[in-house]
Amino acid sequence: MLDPRRLLSFRAVATHGSFSRAAEALALTQSAVSQQIAALEREAGTRLLHRDRGNVRPTAAGAQLLAHADVVAERLGLADAQLADLVAADRRELRIGAFPSALATLVPAAVATLLAGDPQLQVSVEEGATPELAARVRDGRLHAAVLFQDAAAPRREHPGTRRHDLLEEPFVAALGPRHRLARRRSLPLAALADDPWTAASRDGLIVRACRTAGFTPRIAFLSRDPLAIRAVVAAGLAVTITPQGLGEHLDGVHVVPLEGEPARRTVYALLPDAGTRPLDHALLALLSPTD
Repeated sequence: MLDPRRLLSFRAVATHGSFSRAAEALALTQSAVSQQIAALEREAGTRLLHRDRGNVRPTAAGAQLLAHADVVAERLGLADAQLADLVAADRRELRIGAFPSALATLVPAAVATLLAGDPQLQVSVEEGATPELAARVRDGRLHAAVLFQDAAAPRREHPGTRRHDLLEEPFVAALGPRHRLARRRSLPLAALADDPWTAASRDGLIVRACRTAGFTPRIAFLSRDPLAIRAVVAAGLAVTITPQGLGEHLDGVHVVPLEGEPARRTVYALLPDAGTRPLDHALLALLSPTD
């Protein structure tokens, strides 16, 4: 079996492209690192690094081994973070990541309930994009993350984590109170083709839904902030579609159901694939709908 210490030294050399920089990162001497790599190559039975002048890069075998070394490093990082949680003086800590609208709806209610039951619990919450939050769960910097995806898209999985689906919700039209269609009981999405729009991106779920309805929206306001979106729509400056659950929190905005098969999103949570705690699962239970 390959020595994991030598494997991590090899990873440092391959990542930094230099024995000296790897030695500095590992707080070892360059000689010690060189000896570890030589021993690892003997264990592997093949050369793992090309040693060109001023440049060190993996061989084909080294590149394959590097992928495994990355997994080992991530797993050890997760173990380190989880053990630190266990031996900390205050073991009641919960670190959560979420996308913006979850921070405005699902997450606060769940955290408030947890704190009501355990006032000594230390909770920290941060916003982030999907790849960043998934990586933070994988390496233990977060205990859980709340994410979403287009319900019509292939199911998204994140290596090193376990996915738990929470809910699926349809999108509704969000209109200003003086909009010509604000009093409608329902409307086709194409009825908003000529309006200026606000969206989180120019190629995300909202834009895809509009294109499915036969038009490309003119994005006049680009924002991921639910408060900014509410203000823009309430002022009559743009329209949008929004998840039904978030629409209920947009004061001053009229929400109108969409006809046909509206876009839907799946909201899900990520936990590490190992070392989860009862507290993490208590959070999941509170994030899930109870109807």
